[in-house]
Amino acid sequence: MIDEIRDAAGACIVIGGGLAGLSAALALAPQPVILLSKAPLGREASSALAQGGVAASIGFDDNVSLHLADTLEAGDGLCDEDVARRILAAAPAAIEDLIRLGAPFDRDQDGNLLLGLEAAHSRRRIVHAGGDSSGREIMRALTRLAYETPSITIIERAAARRLIVEDNAVAGLVVNTHCGPVFFACDRIVIATGGVGGLYEHGTNPAGSFGQGLALAAEAGALMADLEFVQFHPTALDGKSFPLKLISETVRGEGAILIDETGHRFMAGVPGAELAPRDVVARAVWRRMTAGHRVFLDARDAVGDDFPRRFPAIAGFCRDEGIDPAAQPIPIRPAAHYHMGGIAVDLAGRTSVEGLWACGEAACTGLHGANRLASNSLLEAAVCGRFVAESISGTSARRPAKTAPSARFVGSDPAPVRGVLSSAAGVLRDADGLRNAVRALYPMAQGDGPARDAAIVALMIVIAALRREESRGAHARTDFPGKAVEARRSFLKLDEALDLAREFAVEPVA
Repeated sequence: MIDEIRDAAGACIVIGGGLAGLSAALALAPQPVILLSKAPLGREASSALAQGGVAASIGFDDNVSLHLADTLEAGDGLCDEDVARRILAAAPAAIEDLIRLGAPFDRDQDGNLLLGLEAAHSRRRIVHAGGDSSGREIMRALTRLAYETPSITIIERAAARRLIVEDNAVAGLVVNTHCGPVFFACDRIVIATGGVGGLYEHGTNPAGSFGQGLALAAEAGALMADLEFVQFHPTALDGKSFPLKLISETVRGEGAILIDETGHRFMAGVPGAELAPRDVVARAVWRRMTAGHRVFLDARDAVGDDFPRRFPAIAGFCRDEGIDPAAQPIPIRPAAHYHMGGIAVDLAGRTSVEGLWACGEAACTGLHGANRLASNSLLEAAVCGRFVAESISGTSARRPAKTAPSARFVGSDPAPVRGVLSSAAGVLRDADGLRNAVRALYPMAQGDGPARDAAIVALMIVIAALRREESRGAHARTDFPGKAVEARRSFLKLDEALDLAREFAVEPVA
């Protein structure tokens, strides 16, 4: 039962303390904001784990058109070109804004920003901080500023559990806190909760990133888009940690190669080789592993003894696993890394529910299409967080609900879902595996146990993957290896997904 009722008093509630949520909250100042974070602010956010940096066309040999061309190529026909152009055009200003907010980007001896190269980029355009610690350094600056901003009320260790919607408009939010469930009467909410890597057995996102924001929006009736597209990073450190530590693409950008235990460089004959788009590299690594091989990233010749200086965070991860990357190949494997799909939004971050916005990885703007271009994610979070703030500033307050819901809300546990989704909707998929996943997930999504929210998101991903009978970008079907003639985005609501799942659930198992 609800222990406390609070009136948000006209404040906008931002759910999520990563780069997208912080960008929106800071851009809304001096308007009042309530910022909810499941963990202490700045911790357990995917943004803080980002190593590469922020993609922006600021080099002397670069421009927005080139950045757009690379983005569209990686997106494999599904990017919204107009949206992509607007977001990428805002990148140089976003870099300046982050610098103003305190982001300590790396510079050369003359004070110029250093630019890195990552896979599928035609130019050096990755602005980074602390070498391979970009996300951590950016988040440190923005977190400090959020604490210092009087208009932002930060509530930590608070998990949003249910959106209350009346006549397709936001009317309130139920939040689990360390003091018990609290109902906030509010009419403007931003979902900035990150991705779905925590739904997989091997992922690079924090364990708590299992699509909570998507479940909130889906149960409120919001439209979802492109859910089947989950990007697997091809080079996660194959160790014992959860989440797996990421070996940034910048290591390959500096010349590191992929080999198996025999020393065979299996990407040598592929266009782009180790710097091919992530989906291409991830599938090549996965196929090598399923053929019985171990796979390694070898930086000995390309970086060698300079590795600890060039990549201090990665060198630390490797040391923890007993590996010296200057002298040994690094064992790697693909891991769920980024969700191109999410809550369907327009360029202003508006969802199909009035009073509900979304930004960052939880949202699907159409920028990434079927496969995200490296380092466009932090860019999208920073740019679209500000777009959302501008949209909210142009709205007027409505009358939120005053009566709290009477339902009981239990905790969330994605553990029962991980094995099911990893097996069915991993790097490679097929109809039999996806249908079996539907049968396993449907009862959990219909129940009221702790796996419910995670199962809802996983079920919608699986249904979307079943409906896309082609291979495109990060979605690879072994039973439909070809690409459809017409590229179409996919859209799905929870009610529709449950109806389809019900049909699969009663089918006899083949």
